[in-house]
Amino acid sequence: MDTSRTPGPTVSDLLALAVERVAPVVRALPDDCLGDPTPCADYDVRALVNHLFQVVVQFQELAAKRDSDFSTTPDYVAEGGDWRERFVAEAEKLVRAWGEPGADQGATGAMDMPAEMVGHMALLDLTVHAWDLARATGEEFQPDAGSAVVVARLRETVDGLGPTARKMGVFGEPVTAPEKASDFELLLAQTGRDPHWSRS
Repeated sequence: MDTSRTPGPTVSDLLALAVERVAPVVRALPDDCLGDPTPCADYDVRALVNHLFQVVVQFQELAAKRDSDFSTTPDYVAEGGDWRERFVAEAEKLVRAWGEPGADQGATGAMDMPAEMVGHMALLDLTVHAWDLARATGEEFQPDAGSAVVVARLRETVDGLGPTARKMGVFGEPVTAPEKASDFELLLAQTGRDPHWSRS
């Protein structure tokens, strides 16, 4: 009997799917929205873009088993040029970094965490913050059918990281999801977000 099975998508595969969804959201952000609130109470749009930019840059370092630096968050938006396209370019570099041989193997980061889990943390930020930014500007955001595997993987990740991540303030206490919630809405609720949040 053949007991082999087709390997599931790699961290890089999943990040590529997430970048396909977040790129158009970032590209569509108007300059006059940068001071608007987001579902992340501690961030306006500008601060959230800078945070997500920091994630895609520093998690490239983690993929290469190098030290990351989250001690300060540069104002990437103010660095000149087209920050939207610079963000997309760095996000694409993130995908390539996690596709390098051995990137998702072993351990990485100051906490010496499993590299695959660390990669999923970047995946979570790209996916959930894409929704945050879309909702902050009054747009709807739902992963397409091809992203179902991303959401499923992230729900497992949040289950595993939940207690520790909440102590660290990475995301809030889970909220009650609406009846007949989609898997993506359940993921949002797991991270402490109201799936029906609006800026009004």
